[in-house]
Amino acid sequence: MQKIIETAWENRELLKDENTKNTIRGVIEMLDKGKLRVAEPNGTEWKVNEWIKKAVILYFPIQQMQTIEVGIFEYHDKMKLKNNYEALGVRVVPNAVARYGAYLAKGVILMPSYVNIGAYVDSGTMVDTWATVGSCAQIGKDVHLSGGVGIGGVLEPVQAAPVIIEDGCFIGSRCIVVEGVHLQKEVVLGANVVLTKSTKIIDVTSAEQKEYKGFVPARSVVIPGMYTKKFPAGDFQVPCALIIGQRKESTDLKTSLNNALREYDVAV
Repeated sequence: MQKIIETAWENRELLKDENTKNTIRGVIEMLDKGKLRVAEPNGTEWKVNEWIKKAVILYFPIQQMQTIEVGIFEYHDKMKLKNNYEALGVRVVPNAVARYGAYLAKGVILMPSYVNIGAYVDSGTMVDTWATVGSCAQIGKDVHLSGGVGIGGVLEPVQAAPVIIEDGCFIGSRCIVVEGVHLQKEVVLGANVVLTKSTKIIDVTSAEQKEYKGFVPARSVVIPGMYTKKFPAGDFQVPCALIIGQRKESTDLKTSLNNALREYDVAV
């Protein structure tokens, strides 16, 4: 399958070939069932399966537009919607939408939200109201994506790696995590934290600050911050993220964001 996908990626004329089309559709079906992942843990590292991401991108041009009717609602798109939630053991609150090709494990809860194709959402995770899980994003077990959270995808524009949020993370209201940023296990993001590949993530818990980009260490508690940057027009404040401490062992994984942050006397 990988060879066929890689060849079609280099020569789009092959998208007219039925065997190529069937292979691409086979990959999407395996993504939908969780048998393949765009990225997966490999020991202490994560392996990105580029060819699977390419299959997701190639799926769009081989699909035809169609009208989809769901009760009183009508849609016009190339992608089927995910279904059969009862058998999957997934709770879906109207008007939550997940596209075919996204994997939702047993015990996932979707409030009115959106999960895009290629995403992987593991068991016990809550996708809260108006949260979005972008294409091919990897969300671990027992994660809470609070209201209005935006998890970026890899398709528009094409990104090198998906966003990875490991088990037990708590992502506060209106946070944005994009451009392949990786959060290790049990990270807590306070409300309105914005993390891109270039965002400075500064550990301020000791006398000498430590800086990260695109990566947040396990159990970190993170809030929005600002730092001064020089420009030709003068000095201005630009956003960053501050690691203000570590989640304590005594903090229950399902605790509210308020409790996790109050340990450090930070207002939500």
